[in-house]
This record gives sequence, structure tokens and C-alpha cells, in this order.
Amino acid sequence: MQNRRDFLKTATLAAIGSGLAVNGLLASESGPSLFNINKRGAKAKMQLRAFPYELKLAHVFTVASYSRSTTPDVQVELEYDGIVGYGEASMPPYLQKELGTVESVMAFLNRVAEVIGQFDDPFKMEEILTYIDGMDEGNAAAKTAVDIALHDLVGKLLGAPWYKIWGFDKEKAPSTTFTIGIDTPDVVRQKTRECADRFNILKVKLGRDNDKEMIETIRSVTNLPIAIDANQGWKDRQYALDMILWLKEKGIVMIEQPMPKTQIDDIAWVTEHSPLPVFADESVQRLKDVAALKGVFSGINIKLMKCTGLREAHKMMTLARALGMRVMIGCMTETSCACSAAAQLSPAVDFADLDGNLLIANDRFRGMEVVKGKITIPDLPGIGVVKL
Repeated sequence: MQNRRDFLKTATLAAIGSGLAVNGLLASESGPSLFNINKRGAKAKMQLRAFPYELKLAHVFTVASYSRSTTPDVQVELEYDGIVGYGEASMPPYLQKELGTVESVMAFLNRVAEVIGQFDDPFKMEEILTYIDGMDEGNAAAKTAVDIALHDLVGKLLGAPWYKIWGFDKEKAPSTTFTIGIDTPDVVRQKTRECADRFNILKVKLGRDNDKEMIETIRSVTNLPIAIDANQGWKDRQYALDMILWLKEKGIVMIEQPMPKTQIDDIAWVTEHSPLPVFADESVQRLKDVAALKGVFSGINIKLMKCTGLREAHKMMTLARALGMRVMIGCMTETSCACSAAAQLSPAVDFADLDGNLLIANDRFRGMEVVKGKITIPDLPGIGVVKL
């Protein structure tokens, strides 16, 4: 039987996970011992700091429309009563319109830094993040950075990782895909050999005129299952379906964003006839987009940088499940900060593409790890990272 102390802790974690207020419980006699909050008996204020941090890629990264060797990034620290939560905004150049630039992200975060102190209770997460979301129409990545930092901070104050707060079983975290970008056959073979014995499923970027060559090259090295991301590269629906039928014979297990997001009717037709599940990527940004995709895609790929963070990602996942859709959790090129945050949701998804931290050479954190291809979530509080 639980004693009162254990019961209060369990009940409060459940309340946080369901978005319920816990102010009364925090004020209880068990508060200081259960929650690392107001250690000095003072009324603390949150303080936000942000700085640019360019991610260096281990290899040149190529998809259907561009190549790059770096990714612009901004790192965030949110401090309350001596406890620091870490967050991150990653802005791949091809998504600058949706995610912003280093300059726009820093400008937005400077505005947040000016107002965040008006919130003296970090547990009022819904109120805080709703306010920040309403400060600007765009800047999704900047909002994500604040969201991740706040989740990390609150998890640390609670002394629990978010997968536990949400009630997930970390042993159910799936294997992550490892991405192989578009390149010459020799480079593709080399990259495949480097990763084939460390991962259980690969992810391959297609959408150019060498799609079949890419797959045949990889198949000359390994028979691992493959997930495909066409990055909107196929424009004709019959061609898209023919490619999917061919890919199924080559051991491919899912297709991501086969056609441009503007061709909704064509995508729905492809999904209806496809023998493989078809997931939305560019077609889905935030919670408001999900319901309209039922019947168009088999599932959705949720990315924290696009949806403003963990708060909305959790809501998107819940709605997609209610609509009978599958769920994938993805990432940009990111440090272990954002990838570890996304990993907290991974026990509840069908597919995971959380290899962004594995693609960079200058990670600032240790957190989520990939062990024999499988996502391994540490039992550290918050998002589960330690700054290196």
C-alpha cells in the first residue's frame, strides 16, 4: 500500500501529465521534499537566456531540393530558483519561412526574455506557452525552444522524466531510423556500410531522378528495412504509386510525403492505393492541420520544431490516434537537447526518426542514446540531458 508521501507524488505526476493545476499540492507539507522548487523560501522568477550555435554536420546532407554542411541553431536556457532547463531552436535553411532565421529567432526570444519574469510559477505551463504562442504568428522554432526548456525545467522541479509524467513505458520506445542522404553510389555505399550494423531500420531520401539507383545501391550492402522520405519530389500520382509498388518489393516499410503538399487529392489517391502506409511531413505543421489529413494520409510525422514543442506534439499525437491515424516522431538536424525531448514521446509512436544528433559533430549535450538501433531514454529528470 502506498504511504501518503508516495501517493501525493504519484497523484501529482498524473495531474501534471493531464494538464491539471497542482498549485495546492505544491503548497502542501510534502511540497519542498517532492518538488525541487523555491529552495531558499523566496519567490523566484524565471529568466531566459539565448545564443546562436551553428551545428556542424558530420557529412554533407542532401535531399531532393538542396545540400548543406551546417544548420543554423539557437540554444536556450530557462532558469528558475537555481534550476536550469535547456531548449533549442533548429532552423534548416529550406524551412526558414516556417521556422525563422537566427536573427528572427533571437529577436523573438529577446522579447520572451523581457516578459517571462511575469510568470512566477513554471507549473502553469499551458498559460505560459499559450501566451508565448500568441506573441507572434510564426517563429515556430523559437517557440519550440522555450517549450522544451520549460518542460526540462518543470521535469527537473518534479524530479521525473517526461515519459514518466505522461505515463509511457520507455521499453516501448522503437528503433530509430538512420538517414542516408542523396549522393553518389560510392558515397551511399560507404554511408550504408558505416551504419548497417548499428541500426535496425534506415531512412532514405528520394525525390530525384536517381531514386532506383539509390535503393539498389543500398540493397547491395544491406537488407535492413527502409523508410522512404520523398520530400514532395514525385509530381505525378501514377508515377508515385508505381514507385511505391516497386519499393515494396525492395523491402521498404513506409513512405513519407510522396508528393507536393498542394496536391491533396493526388496524395489521397496514392494513399488509397498504396500497399505501404503514407505519412504526412510537409503537409502537417501544427494541431490545426491534423483533422483535415484523415483519409489523405495513413499517419503524420510530428516534428517539435514545426509544431512549437512538446505541449502541442502531445496533443497532435492524441488527436491522430483518436482519428485512427498512425504517428511518427521526427526531428531536424539538432543537438541531443531537442532529440532527447522528442524521445520522451517515442514510446507512444509507430515510427521514430530521431537521428538528428547523430548527424552533427559538435553536440552540446549527452541524453537520448541509440543502443543497437533502439531509442534509449535516460532516467534523468526533464527531457533527460546533461550539458557537456
